[in-house]
Amino acid sequence: MNVLIVKTSSLGDVLHTLPAVSDAMRWDPTFAFHWLVEEHFAEIPQWHPAVQRVIVLPWRRLRKKLLRNTFQGEWRKVLRELRRDPYDAIIDAQGLWKSAIPARLARGEVWGMDAQSAREATASWCYHHRVTIAKEQHAVTRIRALFARVLHYPLPSEPADYGLANRFPAPSQRNHLVFIHGTTWPSKHWPEAFWGDLIRNVSQHSAIVLPWGSPAEKERAETLARIAPGSVKVPTKMRLEQLAEVIAQARAVVSVDTGPAHLAAALNVPALCLYGPTDPARVGTLCQHHQHVRGACLQSPCKQRLCPLVAPPLPAPCMESITPQHVITWLQSLP
Repeated sequence: MNVLIVKTSSLGDVLHTLPAVSDAMRWDPTFAFHWLVEEHFAEIPQWHPAVQRVIVLPWRRLRKKLLRNTFQGEWRKVLRELRRDPYDAIIDAQGLWKSAIPARLARGEVWGMDAQSAREATASWCYHHRVTIAKEQHAVTRIRALFARVLHYPLPSEPADYGLANRFPAPSQRNHLVFIHGTTWPSKHWPEAFWGDLIRNVSQHSAIVLPWGSPAEKERAETLARIAPGSVKVPTKMRLEQLAEVIAQARAVVSVDTGPAHLAAALNVPALCLYGPTDPARVGTLCQHHQHVRGACLQSPCKQRLCPLVAPPLPAPCMESITPQHVITWLQSLP
C-alpha cells in the first residue's frame, strides 16, 4: 500500500508525525510511505526507516514570487515529483490550506481531519474523506489517531516511538548539556540574565553547548559563552542532523518552547522545557524523560507572539517567573 504523507512544516510538527509512521509500520510492514515536506525540514523524514521517498517543497522561496512561478520552473518540478506515483491513500496530517492544496494535486484520494478537527476548518474542503479527531489531545496523539483511522488499525496504547533509535543510537556515556535559548516568539524567551546565572552555576561541573540558528541567536550565544569560556561551546551553524547528533549525545537539555526541544523528545534525551505563553498539554514536548515548567501569569497561556503586558526587550512576566534555581534543582536531580 503506497501512502503519501503531507506534513510540510514546522520542525516540531514534522517530528510530531513520526510516531504515527512507527505505529503503521508495526501494524503492517508492507506500507510504503512517501512524504511531502518543506526543504528546511527535508532531513527529518529521511531519518525514519519506513519513509522510502521524500518530496521536497521549496515553499518559503517560491511563495515570494508565487504568481510568476506557479506554472513554470520549480513549481512544475514539484508538481511532476508529486504526481510521479499513484497513492492508495494521501494523508494531510497538517490541516492547513498550504498542505491541503498540494495533497489534492497528488494522484490519489486525500484523507484529513474534518472542519471541527482541522487547524484551518476550510482546508477540509479539499479532502475526499474527512475524519473527526478530538482537539482536546496532544498533537502527537491526534496524528496517531488520524493514521489509525485512515489505515484501518487500532490506535496503539504504547508510548510514542519516533523511530530514530537506530539512526541516533544512545551513547555509552553522556557528558555535556545543551541549552536551547533561541525561539521565534519574543514572548517565549527566557531572560538572558537567567541563562547567564544558570551557566555560572553549572559550568564548573558540565560542558555546555549553545546551538543557534540566526545571527541574533549567535550573538546571544557568544555573549553567554564569555561567562565560562572554558566550559561553553558555541558551534558553527548546524544542519538538523548535526544538531540531532549533538542532542543525542547530551546528558540533558534545557530549552524554551521551540522546535529543537521536540528533537530532544524524539531522541529520548532528558529535558526541562520552559513554557509561558503556550500550553504544553497540546503542543509541548512528548517524552517520558521530559519535564515541563510553566511560568506564572494571570494571562498565561495567552498564545501571543508578543506579550500583552510588556514590550520587548522586557521579558514576558510568565517567563521571568521561572527562576534559574528551578532549573538548577532539576539538573541536580539527574542521575
